[in-house]
Amino acid sequence: MRKPRDFDAELKVLEDKARELKTRKVQQLGELVIATGADALAPEELAGALIVLAETTDAAKREAWAKRGAAMFRGKARRSASPDGGDRSRAEAKPGSSQPPSGGPGAA
Repeated sequence: MRKPRDFDAELKVLEDKARELKTRKVQQLGELVIATGADALAPEELAGALIVLAETTDAAKREAWAKRGAAMFRGKARRSASPDGGDRSRAEAKPGSSQPPSGGPGAA
């Protein structure tokens, strides 16, 4: 005779997996904000910009943004693989040098 399925245990496993995936997604989005330098923006500025991006329906703009993003990821992959770290030093200097202009009086 077949053993009955434990639906409660299976459901718990699926809930745990969903929670893990959601946590990973949130972490990756945070890493993306940092990688793009958007962490220098005030939270209100970042939220406003993301709202505008999400509401944009212009296909040409979205395609241009996608190309620029893909170029950023390709450049990041090359930088992490380069032994000399030439571009990496520029990327590390960027947050410190670009933070004061964009993170003015409203930044905490």
